Amino acid sequence: MSNPVRGLVPVLATPFHPDGSLDRGSLRRLTEFQLRAGADGVAVFGMASEGFALTAADRAEILQDVTTVVAGAVPVVAGVSPTSLATALEQVEQAAAGGASALMVLPPYLAKPSPQQLVDFYGTIGERAGLSVMVQDAGATTGVAMPVPLLTEFGKLAGVDSVKVETAPTAPKIGATVAAAPEGFEVLGGQNAFFLLEELAAGAVGTMPACEFTDMLRPLLDDWSAGRAEDAHAAFDRLLPLIRFGMQPGLAWAVHKEVLVSRGIIRSAAVRMPAQPAGDAVRTQLEGIVRRLGLSTAVVGSQR
Repeated sequence: MSNPVRGLVPVLATPFHPDGSLDRGSLRRLTEFQLRAGADGVAVFGMASEGFALTAADRAEILQDVTTVVAGAVPVVAGVSPTSLATALEQVEQAAAGGASALMVLPPYLAKPSPQQLVDFYGTIGERAGLSVMVQDAGATTGVAMPVPLLTEFGKLAGVDSVKVETAPTAPKIGATVAAAPEGFEVLGGQNAFFLLEELAAGAVGTMPACEFTDMLRPLLDDWSAGRAEDAHAAFDRLLPLIRFGMQPGLAWAVHKEVLVSRGIIRSAAVRMPAQPAGDAVRTQLEGIVRRLGLSTAVVGSQR
């Protein structure tokens, strides 16, 4: 199975109306923005999507809207955040039926699995999914350790063809995984692109950040690919205050959405509990960063 997940693959925020209901019009505009900004794919149901707060009905509607807008132009990666193999397979089945191109799968994390259980877990999903499976290594969130030798074992499983490394320090782990993994098992970075250029230098084939600055990451990545490393570093240094601000525990979801609202892409920065809304002080600080960055209003589609 070839791996479709490479390049710039933003994790979409999930827009809500102020009453907490799903804002499907804003979701469609957000997806349109990613395509116009040059994304190589889009991801849904990830950590930046408030995947933990989405119902099965939400997931079905989100996948329907995103796949309709994308219309096969780029891969759509569906996050799977299970508490067991049974719940993982349920989410996998829903994602496959809804038209996802690939899966990004967290390990079970409430009852901590053993290394062999993790191999069995990902092996079963790889066999049954019928889609490319990406392992999501996010130990700080899940409490599930995935050392490089274990990631290498995942790379030998049928259908499991990539890993998103979010365990700090990411660049050294990416480099070690690239060196040890079997051929065809690819590595991407996350953590809101915090160490993006170091990860690419270590052998990462892509990044999966939040979605509010895709149009600024695209030329940066193009500079890097073309060998214009100094230009890429200069662009990254300019963007770093916004990246850093969007990594605050508890507030990150609201930060991403506040920027999207300021750019005219979504209507509301509402989040679902237990995510925290941005207070006045945080919003004022963020407005200063956006202003200094010169982040313009995005060109998006209709107000559907």
